[in-house]
Amino acid sequence: MRWDRWLTVLAVGALVSGLSGPFVPRAEAADLTIKLGWPSSAGETDPYAVGARAFKDAVEKESKGRIEVKLFPNRALGDEKPLLEGMRLGTVEAGIVTNAVVAQIEPAFQINDMPFLYADEAQAQKVLDGPVGDKLRKKLETKGVVVLGFMEGGFRAMINNVRPVNTPADVKGVKYRVMQNPVYIAMFSSLGGNAVPMAWAETFTAVQQGAIDGLEIPPTVIDQNKLFEVTKYMSLTNHTYSVIELLMSKRVFDKQPDDLKQAIVKAAAEATKQQRAASLKASQEVIATLEGKGMKVNKVADIAPFRESVKTVYEQFKPSIGADIVDEVLVTVK
Repeated sequence: MRWDRWLTVLAVGALVSGLSGPFVPRAEAADLTIKLGWPSSAGETDPYAVGARAFKDAVEKESKGRIEVKLFPNRALGDEKPLLEGMRLGTVEAGIVTNAVVAQIEPAFQINDMPFLYADEAQAQKVLDGPVGDKLRKKLETKGVVVLGFMEGGFRAMINNVRPVNTPADVKGVKYRVMQNPVYIAMFSSLGGNAVPMAWAETFTAVQQGAIDGLEIPPTVIDQNKLFEVTKYMSLTNHTYSVIELLMSKRVFDKQPDDLKQAIVKAAAEATKQQRAASLKASQEVIATLEGKGMKVNKVADIAPFRESVKTVYEQFKPSIGADIVDEVLVTVK
């Protein structure tokens, strides 16, 4: 380059720097930007947040930077139902959504919310990673949403300000917030509780103000969302294995070239594996943490009376779930 031209380049660089800061070469834009939303906090052990970060790291690495993931916790892209509808329309790329909300658009997913179904995490994962999980994926794709991974929030506990739960009789008359899902309403009704369907965004304030007595939720979510500040008793009922699905808009997914589709699927599988391990570890550790923060914790010694109380729930929802799916799961978990 001639010396006079080099001086001109330096002069232009100095002018740009003076107007807008140091001159930095523009980074190449990603081929795909995925906005990923979820309903709860961005806390270190929040199961939704753990899954979101794991997927972001895995897919950006797997795609060699061609995919960028932007994270939106605390309903920043909307509560779970509008988030899911946005994916169906293609206006939202991805989200991590509670299974009970997914079941509102595909009733077969109600199988995951059946009360006292799974004995442990390994049993649930065996079902979801097998033929039943494949059937659920195919059903949801017809509704415009791709299941990238069956992540977990851990088994759910009952928390309230009335009394600890040791038997079904302890649930009677207590006002529990439940998700806006008929399975949860039927579950708590069959146990004699007063089920109050309510959006997640309203729940903390409702407990705090006494509009409801408590709710049912995984222990890690209790901790990360500070529900220990407004509830006294936590009973480890393990009534439902909390599935949280990593989802993507089918419209967005289908538009991608094959190599990016493969990167997304592979990264999601790795992220799901990491999230499950982290969720299990956090669930095991958080009980002592919550006790240290003032909650009175008890473990239910005998689940049999609870299972007897909720038998009618299985009969009620078998037609909407599909008898084939219900029977297949019951055989698997025997």
